[in-house]
Amino acid sequence: MPEIRSDIGAGEDPAAPLTVVICAYTNDRWIVLRRALDAVLRQIRRRDEVLLIIDHNDALLGRCRDTLSGITILANNHKAGLSGARNTALDAARGPIIVFLDDDAVPLDGWLDALRKPYADSRVYGVGGVARPRWQQGRPPWFPDEFLWVVGCSHRGLPIDQQPVRNLLGANMSFRRIAFSAAGYFTEQMGRIGQGVLGCEETEFSIRLTQVRPDVTVLLEPSSLVEHYVPRQRASMRYFVRRCWGEGLSKAEVTRRVGRASALASERDYVRRVLPRAIWGGICHAAAGDVWGLAQAGAIVTGLAATTLGYCAGAVNRPGQDRTATSQAV
Repeated sequence: MPEIRSDIGAGEDPAAPLTVVICAYTNDRWIVLRRALDAVLRQIRRRDEVLLIIDHNDALLGRCRDTLSGITILANNHKAGLSGARNTALDAARGPIIVFLDDDAVPLDGWLDALRKPYADSRVYGVGGVARPRWQQGRPPWFPDEFLWVVGCSHRGLPIDQQPVRNLLGANMSFRRIAFSAAGYFTEQMGRIGQGVLGCEETEFSIRLTQVRPDVTVLLEPSSLVEHYVPRQRASMRYFVRRCWGEGLSKAEVTRRVGRASALASERDYVRRVLPRAIWGGICHAAAGDVWGLAQAGAIVTGLAATTLGYCAGAVNRPGQDRTATSQAV
């Protein structure tokens, strides 16, 4: 594991320079990537930096270097995938605070300042925001709010005000650079490769951080907002089930690495508190004449079943053993 510079103290002024990291792997998101970069460049301060990491795609790397300015563009020199791309950024980042943004997420006004502000408290080592879905072909009426995590967005059941949380959403999160000195890099045996459904590397890192530094806090700051684009392919029931299965596989690997209690604490609360209320609400809406209420309740049951089965499968076989099969495009 490469050693990260640890010369910046935890009490660093949050007005100090920060590094915004965007990782990209495909030309298919070019238009949204440009929108994301434009939004970032409007919000950064003079001493901030922006790193764009291209994940093993020479054509995209050349296109970015030929057409983009005002940012630093680097090739992923770690293992292919999102974790490796983020780790490449960690090698190069200069800011005491490192912000991670997905290449298909466009920040709204005030996004960056909202992430920056809580770092005035030296106990805060991570701050994340909210990702709202931007459905490119319209939202399916059967899709429940409780499962927006399937498309990389914030789901119903998360806190609606600033609160400590177990882990942050990968599309919109930040950490102090010294957090990676304390806990190490993102685990490259986990994390998404291309359009694969395996993930949870940010969950595993957040848990690992608070295990090695139980005195620090990871915060959700809902006023930091991004719009996360959802393409037509991810609005299908096929992708929904496949993504739930992949989440179960990934959570099994998180459990293996950080322990069952930490890995499943939030999930147990979600299953016990959030989902039964949502299922009952869907049934009530259906009884009142909303035919899609029953469809949403059915989708919740289907998603929970697929996730549970994926977890059981992952408990038997490590997800990394079958990454090729589970990383194919929809």
